[in-house]
Amino acid sequence: MFSKTSVRLGESLYQQAKSAATTAGYSSVDELVGHLLERYLAETGPTELHPEVAKQLRGLGYLE
Repeated sequence: MFSKTSVRLGESLYQQAKSAATTAGYSSVDELVGHLLERYLAETGPTELHPEVAKQLRGLGYLE
């Protein structure tokens, strides 16, 4: 299951992400950021991450 974690964004970036999320049909900025992170990690692969970071992301459900 997913756990909730906070990420800080500058106000300008948050407003841009909020607008992009709405335009793209996401229910929230959280959903947009989660989807973009999943896509990025799928493209780069966990082998490029520090092993401990990859382990933590797997534990959070972001990696298989």
